[in-house]
Amino acid sequence: MRTNNSKVKNTIISVYFILIVLVIMATTLLSYFEDLYENPTLAVFGIIAVFTFLFFITHRNAKYFEYDSDGAKVVILNKGLLLAEHFNYREYKVEFLKDRLEGYRFKNLIFYRSLTVLLKERNDGISAYTFNITLLTRKKRRYIRQSLSKMVKLNKRQNKVDGRT
Repeated sequence: MRTNNSKVKNTIISVYFILIVLVIMATTLLSYFEDLYENPTLAVFGIIAVFTFLFFITHRNAKYFEYDSDGAKVVILNKGLLLAEHFNYREYKVEFLKDRLEGYRFKNLIFYRSLTVLLKERNDGISAYTFNITLLTRKKRRYIRQSLSKMVKLNKRQNKVDGRT
């Protein structure tokens, strides 16, 4: 199964654009703030600080997610949405065989969702890899959950047959 959240890219670019336009409007309306407040520069810096905070929250949560479980390997990829074609500094990719999957966990917070994948290592340890799935639709999260559950169930059944509990 292959899925991604590529359709959300235009929405995120629009959010960035709106935030930038609102900051520019707030700074140009400095003369209006002079009539309302005794110290208008403080009000403008407060507005700019709020928009900067919103910009960084959007930047942190706005990630491209791709899941591919076709074939013998599973590929899970996270990367930034803006400038991702030229600068891959935010890329996070895990590629593993299906029989290495030990478990998975979804975490749903208010403005952030993540998928943690637990993989068996060669030295009988378990590694955890976490991916940002905030912008993935509920339907696609359900498909990923079904795919991962199927793999975990097959791995547990195979471990019982092999005698490795």
